[in-house]
Amino acid sequence: MKTGVIGLGAMGANMARNLAKAGQLVSVYNRTLSTAEAIASECGCSISMTPSELAKQCELIIICVSRDADVLEMVNSMKDRINPAAIIVDTSTVSSETAKQAAQTLKEVSAYFLDCPVSGGTEGAKNGTLAMMVGGDETILDKARPVLDSIAGNIIYIGPSGSGQATKAVNQIMAAGINQAVTEALAFGKAMDLPMDKVVDIVSTGAAGNWFLEHRGKTMLAGTYEPGFKLSLHHKDLSICKEMATSISENALPIIEMTLIHYQRLMDEGYGNEDISALFRLKQKNLSRS
Repeated sequence: MKTGVIGLGAMGANMARNLAKAGQLVSVYNRTLSTAEAIASECGCSISMTPSELAKQCELIIICVSRDADVLEMVNSMKDRINPAAIIVDTSTVSSETAKQAAQTLKEVSAYFLDCPVSGGTEGAKNGTLAMMVGGDETILDKARPVLDSIAGNIIYIGPSGSGQATKAVNQIMAAGINQAVTEALAFGKAMDLPMDKVVDIVSTGAAGNWFLEHRGKTMLAGTYEPGFKLSLHHKDLSICKEMATSISENALPIIEMTLIHYQRLMDEGYGNEDISALFRLKQKNLSRS
């Protein structure tokens, strides 16, 4: 299936590479032309100068951008030139309402939209092992699945349009809670003068073990915050989660509220482009000996 990728950040670029290895990639588009040129040269595909130019060439289009407005802009840019029965797969993290709006826009021109947010960070994108949660028409997912298997290791159909994004919101709230728990616990252990590498090794094998502790525990203890998932992007995602929660209840969700405050503080201090494990900076400061 002739496939194009729109958005060549850390996630989108790695998706493009894996699609190229599978012989599926036809064209790429990115607002920064030099980025598109580098990926096109590496992957042996063409460069599209506009989203609509890419849409005209492709049967399946993967979008990987940052914000709701960006997704809708790309969809609206493509709709007049997109091929009938083409499939748009949006791997961005946006609101359920944005996914439903995009699906309706494409339905009007006989094209299909799947909201397919992913989890697994840049490591998962690089290795083609992302977890993908899908909203939309399941029969359309079945058609797209052979392509999506090149970028995701686990693809689960959730339900109608918007369901994938709602599931990603569950993931992002849970990730925030895990981040809070792991960074606080490790800051406590360090304040207790424990041999923290050994602490991470043993705790990772017990009931409190988790992916974040295993993959970020020792790097944060070493003061290294190379982004697997940027703190500023998680802040954006949690803002979406807050809006979605507000639409169903007036009651605040403490994990969302607390993490938004903490992330904003770190962003104000210039750490927004670091990994979310940079939350350890605040936890360590709170527990530092006076």
